[in-house]
Amino acid sequence: MLPTKKTLLQGFLISFSGAIIFSTKAIIVKLAFRGTHADGLTLLMLRMLLSLPFYLLAALWGSRQTGNIRMKPRQWWGVLALGLLGYYLSSFFDFIGLQYISAGLERLILFLYPSFSVMINSLLFRQRISRAQYWALALTYTGIGIAYFGELRIDAGNPNFYWGSFLIFLCAVTYAFYLSGTGRVVPLLGAAKFTTYSMLAATTAVLVHYFLRQAISGKALLPLGPGNGPLWIYGSLLAVVATVIPSYMLSAGMKRIGANNAAIVTSVGPVSTILQAHFFLGDKIFIEQVIGTVLVIVGVLVIGWKGQKAEAEVEAEAEAAH
Repeated sequence: MLPTKKTLLQGFLISFSGAIIFSTKAIIVKLAFRGTHADGLTLLMLRMLLSLPFYLLAALWGSRQTGNIRMKPRQWWGVLALGLLGYYLSSFFDFIGLQYISAGLERLILFLYPSFSVMINSLLFRQRISRAQYWALALTYTGIGIAYFGELRIDAGNPNFYWGSFLIFLCAVTYAFYLSGTGRVVPLLGAAKFTTYSMLAATTAVLVHYFLRQAISGKALLPLGPGNGPLWIYGSLLAVVATVIPSYMLSAGMKRIGANNAAIVTSVGPVSTILQAHFFLGDKIFIEQVIGTVLVIVGVLVIGWKGQKAEAEVEAEAEAAH
């Protein structure tokens, strides 16, 4: 059944708003680094810990719905693996990398993930890369290169610039693997159910990682001192504003307009991050950044547009399976 114009408009607005809200994550993390002495893992732990009640409630509510799909053991393992890959590893690389590079550059490097997904789907799932997608890949990497060297010129004194860039690159790679798997699981389980259980798996991994580090180092398990109020405020903002709300908004948008259309709409993310970094962090906007961002977004748009046929085929297979 084809979606109505009203449904498409709703999906667009929800996805667009979710992408802008989600792009606040890097800004909140940067503000937390400036305003507290917390490191990336501590912020990630607070983000996941304070998100946990929402996802537990969502899991409980979803399990009581009449249309609830019971997962098979293989699907449980798949959701677990994808959650660890997409929301634990990639988030860990992201939060640590943000300690060393700007929020705008982080978002641009992270936006390599659609191109990585295309290559992963080609290598693992034998999906052919079209000529247009090759051009899109070239545009994307050219844009990243221009923005990267412009940023390097401005941030030349940062000794950890390359290390931070590499960590965000790893974040993009792991997130691309996550997305490639998601495209095959979500049509079977539903976006909201998948998001809930993958986030629960990732939250468990993050908490275990953090508490093991604290136990080994002999430090307090939680930052509960009188001077840690701002840290918990930033953690709450990361949990509610930059995680729970946009994750379900993007799932709802994806349900209405499809995964690839949602990915195209969320191309607003880098622009939103760069503008927010300028107004809230005082980061400069420079010409190489603007040119690079435009090229990256054009490349992502082309990749998403050419992915429409593949998405339709996956959805048709899922419908046939039911």
